[in-house]
Amino acid sequence: MGANDLQQAITLHRPSGPGAPVNPAAPAGPKATDRWSLEAIQALLDKPFMELLFEAQAVHRAHFPAGDIELATLLSVKTGGCPENCGYCPQSAEFDTGVKAQKLMEVDEVVRAAQAAKDAGATRFCMGAAWRAPKDRDVEKVAVLVEAVKGLGLQTCATLGMLEPHHAHQLKAAGLDYYNHNLDTAPEYYTDVVGTRTYQDRLNTLAHVRSAGISVCCGGIVGMGEAPVHRAGLIAQLANLNPYPESVPINSLVRVPGTPLADSEPVDPFDFVRMIAVARITMPTARVRLSAGRQQMGDAVQALCFMAGANSIFYGDKLLVTGNPDVEADTVLLRKLGLNARQVQETSEEGCAA
Repeated sequence: MGANDLQQAITLHRPSGPGAPVNPAAPAGPKATDRWSLEAIQALLDKPFMELLFEAQAVHRAHFPAGDIELATLLSVKTGGCPENCGYCPQSAEFDTGVKAQKLMEVDEVVRAAQAAKDAGATRFCMGAAWRAPKDRDVEKVAVLVEAVKGLGLQTCATLGMLEPHHAHQLKAAGLDYYNHNLDTAPEYYTDVVGTRTYQDRLNTLAHVRSAGISVCCGGIVGMGEAPVHRAGLIAQLANLNPYPESVPINSLVRVPGTPLADSEPVDPFDFVRMIAVARITMPTARVRLSAGRQQMGDAVQALCFMAGANSIFYGDKLLVTGNPDVEADTVLLRKLGLNARQVQETSEEGCAA
């Protein structure tokens, strides 16, 4: 790929509209309403690996400062006992994984964890609860947690299951910046993974979150036995949301004994990097988060993911109930790669900027 191809890549994938480009002098391109076909996404996934990474890095550099990495911390505030049967999840009550159901954490416990995360460099704090759909009383309690964490100067995120419209508005009023609700995979493969809800249920919650003015965190999981076309289909679903998510976590399946997907074949590391790259190209202003599965990747694969456009990681030693590289190891890796932790600016716009 030569200089002209590089400029074409930057131009082709640059959205217009408020808040998108870091470099306002660069040419404008497709608007958020332009759609990505499944064929176009598959063509990107099929590109020679080095060309794909070069293109993804070009798009990334056009929209974000070099070396900028967001550090986020995820805390399970209500663990286990979920009635859903997601084949990847150790928190399902249907599977014997050794995870015991626990009550919602107290406010002071969550605040201590959030303060520790901030002290360690995190700028976003996500609270996860193993519910199918929270009840009114659950949302009231989580709203108190959101207010308390927001008071520490952190961006707030929650993942609580399916939301009704009034729940989304209640969380917004409490100060919630982001809501995570992953699509997991392509719609055609969804019933192979989950049988207790529909794909449309997920899309409905995302619509409620958008309507309430909360930024969307939405991605998926690679390595659940899906075919290449399903990986392209997941990216197509995400990239064609209007607007596409502000945060896009790409997870590599953590194979937990006792779950139906425990014996899935590990995803090829280069295929995972390809997913990161295509997420970056198709959603150029999103924070693409290198999420679950990092513990199994090693430093070299993580470095390729950053090269492909990942610019956010979950930071800390645990992701809900599965392992994650510890803070010290992440600090050393980021230093080796010359990457810099992003500093949050406490302004009204910041919650929607990432």
